[in-house]
Amino acid sequence: MAEIILVRHGQANSHATDETSYDHLSDLGREQAAWLGAHMRATDPHFDRVVTGTLRRQADTARAMGYDITAQDARLNELSYFALAQALEDQHGIPAPRDPTEFAIHLPQVIDHWTRDTLEGIPEPFSAFSTRITGLIDEICETPGRTLLVTSGGVIGMVMRHALGLGNGGMARMMLQIMNSSVHRLEYVHDMLMVGAFNATPHLDTPDRAHARTFV
Repeated sequence: MAEIILVRHGQANSHATDETSYDHLSDLGREQAAWLGAHMRATDPHFDRVVTGTLRRQADTARAMGYDITAQDARLNELSYFALAQALEDQHGIPAPRDPTEFAIHLPQVIDHWTRDTLEGIPEPFSAFSTRITGLIDEICETPGRTLLVTSGGVIGMVMRHALGLGNGGMARMMLQIMNSSVHRLEYVHDMLMVGAFNATPHLDTPDRAHARTFV
């Protein structure tokens, strides 16, 4: 049996307006990761392998959790949201969001146009994004043991789409709910990939850490 534990990185630079400046953990993001690592070590600490994407915020989350990284795989890197948002504005006149409420409306619009191939000049088409992530997950399903993957919200949304057979609109709504440093568990048994947990934050569920439950 293969067990996959997906973790979204801790809070990054939420005031960023481009991919490069976003790719840094905030002080709270490091704290979220440290709390999650302490929780994991106190409950079920063993992983046969720890894999992150090549983005700084992903690797720094794994290290702040207290784990040594076995490998880095660019297939775990996030979708290029800022580039997609710019293309959506330039080509379809839909402006970038200014606050979380607007973002909740904007992200499904981005995903809709991206999946329908109506955005030109973007770094990666949706079909390539889907193929790289589902390909990686299918490989891990053939590898016995427990694998910790530290990645990003869009990647986790795609994994859930793959496992649950979601439509693109359902994937976008799921992505909006994925919290920083959240935990998602899947198991590959009986030749099926099954979801055991989604968006768990046991390390943030005490009243004194309510402030640390962030989405961006």
